[in-house]
Amino acid sequence: MKFYYSFFILLFFTISSFAQIDSRNKSTPFPVIERENDSLKAEIPKPSTPIEAKSDPLSGMNAPRVSIDLSTPKRQLSMFPEEEFGNPGELYAKNLDRQAKAVLPDGYGENAGLKEDAFWGDYHTKSLSIQVKYRDYSAVDGDLLRVYVNGDVIRSNVYLTRGFSGFTLKLLEGSNKIDFFAINTGASGPNTAEYRIVDDTGAVIASKVWALEKGVKVTVVVVKD
Repeated sequence: MKFYYSFFILLFFTISSFAQIDSRNKSTPFPVIERENDSLKAEIPKPSTPIEAKSDPLSGMNAPRVSIDLSTPKRQLSMFPEEEFGNPGELYAKNLDRQAKAVLPDGYGENAGLKEDAFWGDYHTKSLSIQVKYRDYSAVDGDLLRVYVNGDVIRSNVYLTRGFSGFTLKLLEGSNKIDFFAINTGASGPNTAEYRIVDDTGAVIASKVWALEKGVKVTVVVVKD
């Protein structure tokens, strides 16, 4: 008889246990309460405002800004007078005149010209010979010239014309002294002439113009290296 009582008690507890388990599965889950200040709650970053795309693909680059100024440049104020030329030919002629005056000796343009003998320098060359040329630099008015080389008369009485004339000189080793002597001053004075010394390659070694009083000479030295 005890056996039956024990069996029924065990069966009752078994049925009760299954009933509790089934009731738990059908019950509503516990609600989750969110806390605003919960340090463990993950914050979802808000999407940032999209950057507007620029239409110019080069706008992000440091490209230089080019400004076009079509206005006429302002003329700078100068305290010195400026020369104005009507045409390029006038400017060219003006430059030639300046270059010619740059090589003029002292006394050029004066009625008497240079009154004392002058030394116009020495020039070096490797040439075996040179050409000595001369002509009337100004108006052809009867200027006469005498030429010496190392003290010897090479041309005694040269009538200067508009074109070049002269002679070829075979150089000695060392110094070769050339003197140009003004025999007269011509009809208008002074004795005006130009000389050129050219090496055997055609290059001009020395060139100058003069205005000499009668009886004055100028000297140049050509050194053969």
